Amino acid sequence: MNLNSTAIASLTAIVLVAVATAVIGSIGHRTRLTSDFLVASRSVPSRLNAGAISGEYLSAASFLGIAGLILVDGADALWYPVGYCAGYLALLLFVAAPLRRSGAYTVPDFADARLASPGLRKVCTAFVLVIGWLYLLPQLQGAGLTVSIVTGLPQWIGSAAAGVIVLATVALGGMRSVTFVQAFQYWLKLTAVAVPVVIGLVLLLGSGHGFDRDAPPTFRDQTSVSVKTPVVLDVREAVDVVASGTVDGVPVDGPVRWAANSEHTVAPGTDLQFRTGDPVPTTKGAPADDETWLRPLSGSEPHQLLATYSLIIATFLGTMGLPHVLGRFYTNSDGRAARRSAVVVLAMLGGFYFLVTLLGVLSRYYTPQLLVSGNDAAVLLLPTALLGGGVAGAVLGGVVAAGAWAAFLSTSSGLLVSLASVVVTDMLPRRAHGRKISGFAIATILAGVPPVAVALAPTGLNFAEAVALVFAVAASTFCPLLVLGIWWRGLTATGAIAGVLAGGVTSALAVVVSLVVRVGESGWAVLLYRPAIISVPLAFVVMIAVSWMTRSSRPSDAGQLLLRLHAPERLGLSRDRLDDRV
Repeated sequence: MNLNSTAIASLTAIVLVAVATAVIGSIGHRTRLTSDFLVASRSVPSRLNAGAISGEYLSAASFLGIAGLILVDGADALWYPVGYCAGYLALLLFVAAPLRRSGAYTVPDFADARLASPGLRKVCTAFVLVIGWLYLLPQLQGAGLTVSIVTGLPQWIGSAAAGVIVLATVALGGMRSVTFVQAFQYWLKLTAVAVPVVIGLVLLLGSGHGFDRDAPPTFRDQTSVSVKTPVVLDVREAVDVVASGTVDGVPVDGPVRWAANSEHTVAPGTDLQFRTGDPVPTTKGAPADDETWLRPLSGSEPHQLLATYSLIIATFLGTMGLPHVLGRFYTNSDGRAARRSAVVVLAMLGGFYFLVTLLGVLSRYYTPQLLVSGNDAAVLLLPTALLGGGVAGAVLGGVVAAGAWAAFLSTSSGLLVSLASVVVTDMLPRRAHGRKISGFAIATILAGVPPVAVALAPTGLNFAEAVALVFAVAASTFCPLLVLGIWWRGLTATGAIAGVLAGGVTSALAVVVSLVVRVGESGWAVLLYRPAIISVPLAFVVMIAVSWMTRSSRPSDAGQLLLRLHAPERLGLSRDRLDDRV
């Protein structure tokens, strides 16, 4: 196939990121001990760990999805970056230091150390796999989407390539390799969003143009839009369209006039052509003009306030329940270092999300066609819209593509480390990990192959919204377990199991139903798509109530365990598990 200069530059940048990942990851190939693979020997400096945490956390949802949501939903979408950042504040206040002092390797490790329950450990292991696989899927599909958009190659090629790179990096080096890779990839991602933001703002402010708050966005040039998923479009102002495909259930092939204040259903495979200056139709429920776009809760979707509150709960509390995020704090030398890492992470994430928000604003002006065809490509198409298809546009497109792939690889690597850690410590028989290659490498393959295989079939999910569903599951399971396990000595194993199952099953079932069934627009439909407002309080209530009813089974050493979690390191009460050969 013929590739233009932009595609060649982007593909070259993606290959360079892959090579850099492999080279930097080779630093960790000296690993020999269990702690090398699982927690990098607990010797990662705070600033390096903060960079690695930030690189791991900024996923496809952050790099592609949030800018796309800002493009479409405006002020209402700001809760995504705010929630993702605020989650680290909650983690800093309630979890980071005590979790590090527990000396655990994984979430099931912590649960076992706190309550000494094989049953609870098994339940936690199952939910680590569920959360990890659900989170890993959009990362791999985002890699495929990036390759498809910038080069025209089939989407599965990018997903498969990303899967192979991540599997190899993690299997050969474990957490030690991934730490250096993720720290490097954070700065690459930050550069990839900062450069187009600076260029876009200079061009926009220098042009003397801006947003017309009382009117819909307009096409800046003659534009052809290919619709790939079913969409219902709101037409605020009358527009003449040249359509080829199926519109409102009727085959069309020629000019069509859409009247003002009308709705039209466009089937997949339909091509729409608009003239320069035509008003842009928007997807049903999205703000139709810029004034509405700038005002919170201004869309026409029903039950917006309910959905917003549930999203806030999921993102604020979900961070402290994500296994791959928690795993990074195990790598600090002590609890104080874990807290320092969390503080630096807040600053690093805040800077990134501020830039991504500006990208979404710029995309509404420069790439308004994405309001019709889909918003996840906003960041990838912005360079060409800013600088054209020449050398400058190609170079900027390559930088952005490199940052996008860094996002997918860093998050996928962290997720796979957390999955493999649980598999090697809780699922493989002891004789299977008597050596480095036959232990952690086998666990990595077993944990990583299923999501890679599923990612080869596109699901059409919006990345930011798909990840928000995963946050709901994490907030409904490990968040209550960690908060109560760290701060309440009345927690029992039976109560913990009941609470994790209540919140986990409720939220996971809602996620599955919302993904496979069209649930309509009722309040119950909103709760299926945003279950955290029900599932998180349910998990806490069940965990507390059942623990109170089974208080006779409370561990006799609960007070001593909590003292070890909260006592300063200088008292010498905290201790780590002993290293052993993998």
